[in-house]
Amino acid sequence: MSAIGDPDDVALRLSAAIDAGVSGSDANGTVCLDVAPDRWLDALLAARDHLGLDLFDWLSAVDQLDADPAGLDVVAHLVDSTSGNGAGQGLVRAMLRARVPASDLRVASATGGWRGAAWHERETHEMFGLDFDGFDDGTGRGLRPLLLPDGFEGTPLRKSFVLAARASKAWPGAKEPGESDAHASPSRRKTLPPGVPDPAWGPRDA
Repeated sequence: MSAIGDPDDVALRLSAAIDAGVSGSDANGTVCLDVAPDRWLDALLAARDHLGLDLFDWLSAVDQLDADPAGLDVVAHLVDSTSGNGAGQGLVRAMLRARVPASDLRVASATGGWRGAAWHERETHEMFGLDFDGFDDGTGRGLRPLLLPDGFEGTPLRKSFVLAARASKAWPGAKEPGESDAHASPSRRKTLPPGVPDPAWGPRDA
């Protein structure tokens, strides 16, 4: 059982706090709480105020656009800052997750509860195309690029995004050395396993 409690019990507590359905599951020892996207911010704040998860650790997304229902999973990891032994052991923590539908890729921003969520939301916005309503990092400049250069088009962490390098050059390893096309360089030859001598060396001296 997680330090925060049984996933189903924790889900019931959070559900009562936001007056909406929440389901709980175990994600490799961490409680995972699934909420509706329109209750995303309510669930985050309730986890802070009712479950003691006051530290906003990280936020990201997972491309589920080929799933049913299709969308992006927005995921946040929260921690009780008073827990643990100072070395990362014994932390009380949980993940909150919401499936944002592909038809409307937007969810409420967590910056009203944690100003530190701003960088995570900016990165998730530019990498996945997820909008965060009410985003406010105190600058008034909105969801501007964080990592990508100005003028970059596309969302690199979506499964549908095609890397330019792969569009112009075949994936390395598609052909072994010596198995290239006839017009390839004659200097390329099939490699041998480590420790196996090249036959061109001739017989070993007795």
